Amino acid sequence: MKKTLTVLCAVLFCAFDMYAKVTLPQLFQQGMVVQRGKPIPVWGKADAGERIVVTLNKKQAATTAAADGRWRVDLPAMKAGGPYTIEVRSERGEVREIGDVLVGDVWLCSGQSNIDVTVERVYPWYTKAIDTYENTQIRLFRVQNETDTHGVRDDIRPTSINWKPVSKQNAWLFSAVGYFLGRCQFDKTGVPQGIIVNSWGGTPIEAWISADSLQQTFPQMIDQVRLYQNDDYVRTQQQANALMNQHWNQMLDEKDPGVKGNFTSADYDDSQWEQVSQYAQDWAMSGGRGIVGSLWLRQHVTIDKAHAGQPARLLLGTLFDADKTYVNGRLVGTTGYQYPPRRYDLPEGLLREGDNVITVRFINKYGVVHFIKEKPYLIAFGDDRQSLNPLPQDIIPLSETWRFHKGAEMPGCPSGGASLQNLPTTLYNAVLHPLAPYALSGIVWYQGESNTGNPQPYEQLLTMMIGNWRSLWQQPDLPFVVVQLANHMAPSDGPQNSNWARLREAQRQVAKKMGNVELASAIDLGETVDIHPLRKREVAERISLCFDRSVYKNKKVRLMPEVVSAVSDGSSVTLTFDQPLRPCADLYEFEVAGQDGRFQNATARADGNRVIISSPVAQPCRVRHAWKDNPIRLNAYAETGLPVGPFDMQLPLCKE
Repeated sequence: MKKTLTVLCAVLFCAFDMYAKVTLPQLFQQGMVVQRGKPIPVWGKADAGERIVVTLNKKQAATTAAADGRWRVDLPAMKAGGPYTIEVRSERGEVREIGDVLVGDVWLCSGQSNIDVTVERVYPWYTKAIDTYENTQIRLFRVQNETDTHGVRDDIRPTSINWKPVSKQNAWLFSAVGYFLGRCQFDKTGVPQGIIVNSWGGTPIEAWISADSLQQTFPQMIDQVRLYQNDDYVRTQQQANALMNQHWNQMLDEKDPGVKGNFTSADYDDSQWEQVSQYAQDWAMSGGRGIVGSLWLRQHVTIDKAHAGQPARLLLGTLFDADKTYVNGRLVGTTGYQYPPRRYDLPEGLLREGDNVITVRFINKYGVVHFIKEKPYLIAFGDDRQSLNPLPQDIIPLSETWRFHKGAEMPGCPSGGASLQNLPTTLYNAVLHPLAPYALSGIVWYQGESNTGNPQPYEQLLTMMIGNWRSLWQQPDLPFVVVQLANHMAPSDGPQNSNWARLREAQRQVAKKMGNVELASAIDLGETVDIHPLRKREVAERISLCFDRSVYKNKKVRLMPEVVSAVSDGSSVTLTFDQPLRPCADLYEFEVAGQDGRFQNATARADGNRVIISSPVAQPCRVRHAWKDNPIRLNAYAETGLPVGPFDMQLPLCKE
């Protein structure tokens, strides 16, 4: 009898298990925001032929799962509101409920590292604004990074930031641009905001475009992907790379005299170490090349009685490349690569009265170890010690002089494997395609740094990508805002043959030619020494202005000034803009060229909605503005405060 019952239970269990559960994509979770004013797609999987009924806010839609189990309904457009519950019911009686659903505006932010830059990174620039702000009507969703070389996926991976309401804690590791955009849009509309961030640092635009689109014009890119469709090869290469890194680091520690000799100790005698300037490079080089391996620097700082024992923050600017930093023998922070700022908190009781020692162990696998100029190097005290805007009031600046000791020289660390996220189509397949057809209000695209090495095809690629995504969402006029690359790298007094300027021009041309594509310039929001500038709230505010025009159709909004006409009388050039500019007698970063195409600096002035340029060449044929990596002297602004962006244009009556 017992055996019979056991067999019967097993049969019943197997029969029940034959039915697939009704599943929904990762985007459909508690706290989600769905788009107002448009049909609301809801989709998923179930048994083939099974009837599915979806209900939201007393609206209902039904469908039957296709032969492959896929199903989709489109609920009718709704006004902003909530919270509501989405109910998905199968004919077998299975019910899925998603609570706390808001109806409002949904924005997709995508691109590379400048969308990735987190609230934590920019926090010192906006401490009060972030500390005091919470809003349950703004929800944050972060797409988890993933790649696929084989084809498109149905869904994304689970993520830890899934429709969380805005607070300092929930937003801490979220995109700063996305966070501030949500705040801007809520302030303007008063309706719920959903921010979906889908980005990956260092990725080129071609990674975000479908294989079908690239195949038509750039078939060699698809061939590149096919090389990495052997999963065994990719896995083996990645494992080998990880093992080599592990072995290299182990060898380094075994050879490094600082590890054996305890260079980190507060009591270590470093009096015989060489004294070096942090901005020199000779100490970090050997045989004309950067030292690969480890290098040690120590600095003694005197702390008075009033500051002894207080909690503090050590700012070590930005370093190249990896570091482990110790204070009085205790590890206070470690950073694995060059870009993140070194902001290391010193707990109460660590700093002592009198002599204190900061020890930095650099670990370098390529290039030359160095300190980045124009960054803060100090110890900050007090309640405002986390602020950079303004700097804390109670600080002890660090010296530019350090005591130096070479650690261990190593051979270069072989690197293998594939950075699949940098291959064409891999991100479109894994993390973009699965998001459609989730209804959106608009898309932000902030990318281009990784394509500056070859900017020539960027205009074509960006045009292709926007069309590609609009086709995927089946919205031919889906609003896009393209964030133009910020100013970066060393300034130049004279004309410059700049790939960064060429890529900005490609972005401008796409916005000019394609409908419902706006350009948000960051040309005056960048940093000379940091490819990840901190002023992300200002970037978000400019994006929001663009959406005022493209989404909300506010024709009164003035965006960046645009040239509407240009004339030349042979000795001067007059540019007429679509709006008044700030009066200025001495404008910089304008250049003109004659028929020979050689550009020269030109003096210019702003008068109303015109810029009058005095030409240094007879018969000027071209004029351009801010055509540099870092046009730091740019001072042509609209009365609204937006800059005159970069451009290059042919003048009338001149041959191409």
